[in-house]
Amino acid sequence: MTPQTFEALPLAAPLQRALRELEYSVPSPIQAQAIPLLLEGRDLLGCAQTGTGKTAGFALPILNALNERPRPLKAKTARTLVLTPTRELAVQVAKSFNTYGKHVRFRQTLIYGGVGQNPQVAAMRTGVDVLVATPGRLLDLIDQRFLDLSGVEFFVLDEVDRMLDMGFLRDVKRIVAMLPQQRQSLFFSATLAPSIVELAESILRNPAKVTIAPQSTTAERVEQKVAFIHKEHKRSLLEQLLKEQSEASESKLTIVFSRTKHGANKLAKGLTAAGFQADAIHGNKSQAQREKALERFRKGLVPVLVATDVAARGVDVKDVGLVVNYDLPNEPEAYVHRIGRTGRAGAEGRSVSFCSDEELEFLRDIEKIIRMPVPRWDDHHWHKEDLAEKHARGVRIPSAPKPKPQGRSHNGGNRGNQPSRRPQNGAGNTAGHAPKAGAPAGNASRPSHEAPKQAVSDQAAGTRNPSRRRRSRRGRGRGPVSRQA
Repeated sequence: MTPQTFEALPLAAPLQRALRELEYSVPSPIQAQAIPLLLEGRDLLGCAQTGTGKTAGFALPILNALNERPRPLKAKTARTLVLTPTRELAVQVAKSFNTYGKHVRFRQTLIYGGVGQNPQVAAMRTGVDVLVATPGRLLDLIDQRFLDLSGVEFFVLDEVDRMLDMGFLRDVKRIVAMLPQQRQSLFFSATLAPSIVELAESILRNPAKVTIAPQSTTAERVEQKVAFIHKEHKRSLLEQLLKEQSEASESKLTIVFSRTKHGANKLAKGLTAAGFQADAIHGNKSQAQREKALERFRKGLVPVLVATDVAARGVDVKDVGLVVNYDLPNEPEAYVHRIGRTGRAGAEGRSVSFCSDEELEFLRDIEKIIRMPVPRWDDHHWHKEDLAEKHARGVRIPSAPKPKPQGRSHNGGNRGNQPSRRPQNGAGNTAGHAPKAGAPAGNASRPSHEAPKQAVSDQAAGTRNPSRRRRSRRGRGRGPVSRQA
């Protein structure tokens, strides 16, 4: 029988005391189903949207085990390893352990990139009970022999879908191979795509499965809208939305999602110049800068946060009333996580997505994965019937080629090992070419179908083609080089 209250759960007295002080009385659905299974020592495959309380769902049973079975710590080892895709989520998870375990004696540390490693190395010298880490820095310290995973008893893989989106699959498999066979493994994800299920089957042993929401559905309490709009009008519509949000009586905080780091910086600066208080967070910001921006946002000192997908995971702020998808995400699963930043802890929220001509295919992919059309927002004068009609007719827009994978990052940021589709003209690129993330608008390469036209114009003007001149230099000493166009 599913417990209806926290008091009905067989948790140790120090944990029950902390829950009473937090005024937690009724567990969320995933907590009520997962905690009893984990207390029995079962492996778990959990599927639940962000903001449903899954962190407490795994932190409480682990803290209970640490309290009931204390053991001497061994140098450079950890009894518990929680692996997260981003620094922000790692910090959030560590705070939860401290909050729920305030009356339990345990030692915890954080390991992530973007900061100096010396304090992290020092913390691991005597060993810890709980280690919360991102894959990049964790592997760095293991390679330097500052850390040993042979003593892990509890392994938690959190936000697995995002972990795979960010290209951590190879690192996760390498880390799992270092863990002892005898362990309890917990696997949490907001979505359960086939690739995620396959990874779970390779890690978990006869797991219990807890699914709280249908796969890839969006938060029920979030009102979703899509505005069909040409990209040159996005800024004006965003400013209109922010003005309306600032005049609202409550839930004035807004998160705006940009596809690129450069776009996030540019947008935040533009909004500040227009009279809105805005900060940007993304992978190029230092950890101190990101934490400062988040704290200012959480306190309402800066009510607008412009973020990329990588930086926004782990942003747990209860008073976010509006999420704006200024750029639709390349991967449809990211849409679920983005709008999950609002409507948290039972509150109501609102999301508005801007869809330009180049993003129609992204919108269709989103609607497939959430299994419903995103309601159309007609209450604005930027509405474009031609874009809405194209979407309704299913007109296909060619996608840019997928970018090449990038190498492993050291700061737990986006690894880029998973291909992502980019719109034709997003952030200044032209059809058939995708600019590098963060490239300024207008730096795109010329489409291949225009190259012959350019060569002809060069000849007609009597000028040399620089690319032919470079080829000529490369050809010296290696035989004749043709000078024909």
